Amino acid sequence: MPNPSPALEVTALVKDFGPVSSLDGKMVRVLDGVHLRAYPGQVTVLLGANGAGKTTTLECAQGLQRPNGGSVRLLGEDPFNAGAALRSRVGVMLQEGGLPPSARPLALLHHVAAMYGSPRPVAELADRLGINSYAGTGIRRLSGGQKQRLALACALIGNPEVLFLDEPSAGLDPQSRTIVFDLIRELRAEGLAIILTTHLLDDAQKLADYVYILDGGRTVTHGTVADLTADDAGDTYRDLRFQAAPNLDLPAAAFPALTLRETEPGRYSVAGCFTPADLTSLARWWEEAGILPVAITMEPRSLEDVFLDISGRDIR
Repeated sequence: MPNPSPALEVTALVKDFGPVSSLDGKMVRVLDGVHLRAYPGQVTVLLGANGAGKTTTLECAQGLQRPNGGSVRLLGEDPFNAGAALRSRVGVMLQEGGLPPSARPLALLHHVAAMYGSPRPVAELADRLGINSYAGTGIRRLSGGQKQRLALACALIGNPEVLFLDEPSAGLDPQSRTIVFDLIRELRAEGLAIILTTHLLDDAQKLADYVYILDGGRTVTHGTVADLTADDAGDTYRDLRFQAAPNLDLPAAAFPALTLRETEPGRYSVAGCFTPADLTSLARWWEEAGILPVAITMEPRSLEDVFLDISGRDIR
């Protein structure tokens, strides 16, 4: 079966803002070579610290900003110059929501649905996202999580082919997050191309089929979660952590393929691509040195580890 065409293709994207008076009227380049592709039936996650260029990339992809260089193709068209026909095929959920504060949720959904030729059933969507419980409350009185669920419903009501989600789980309680995540997975199974940003790397790791990491306005790496968290040879990278007495003499020479370090007094990390023999050697060292760890954990390398390696800073 041939690979589908990308629903979104961004190539060598450049975006300048300005002129900036504090910089003597100079322009500021915020995007300087962003590349990404998003395919139908996949969740594509865009990661980056504040100022990395995520929001500007999405605004260019949605046709809200005109690029200064490169190209953007959304469902085969230039979104900045596209008309209503393309926009009706795209759903956008903004982090701030853009919801009219005096409106009531259910009335707003019916109003938005009337703008589309083949909308999703309002009652079904409202029930699925738990909107009926606050259907008659003014939007200005809603909690952040309630506004998030309503914003997602508004993005979905037009039955789009491509869905942009900016921080979809922000402000959600654990139960609401589960509902939203399950819905995202169902939409992926229906064949939607879903492009989302999040600063919650655990969420990205659970949802993503493919990840792009931006830093300094550029795409610095991309791949599946498994690709990004493996080492260069494709092996699974693991981090074994244990607690013991501080200032142990670490036998680094005995573990040439692993990295041993004391991350803070009494807390140690042994990281790399482990073999069963490595675990045997580690236990032998503990025995010979009279070390009895008070706690031991072993986890695969996470997206957060990858992100920190690349950017050297927290995603927030």
